[in-house]
Amino acid sequence: MTPFGEKLRALRAARGLRQADMASALEISAAYLSALEHGKRGAPSAGLIHQICEYLGLIWDDADELKQLARISKPRVRLNLSGLTAEQVALGNRLAKGLRAMDSAAIAAINRLLDEAMPPAPRARAKPRTTR
Repeated sequence: MTPFGEKLRALRAARGLRQADMASALEISAAYLSALEHGKRGAPSAGLIHQICEYLGLIWDDADELKQLARISKPRVRLNLSGLTAEQVALGNRLAKGLRAMDSAAIAAINRLLDEAMPPAPRARAKPRTTR
């Protein structure tokens, strides 16, 4: 399951919505919605995320959270390690190999270390509109 799928499922369940009803309202298949919730599909398009937010009545921080979760919810990640140091390559391979075996405490500890070691990624800014 992806962070986006987990949150989407929780939001839908909290509102007592059936998957089939929500899928119909969004004009997508129930199978696709199920695949999103279970992490079998990557994040949906920005347009569909907007539709989901409108359908669920999400605004401001809640909508931003769902959009952020979509950005970090790629069930298949390709890691290009070429050109990195031997230490970096070893770390990438070790994480890829051992991630499934890690428990929640280990993952939280690694995330804390990464938060300290890496600056936050800059947020994309909307392009200013020009008038004609």
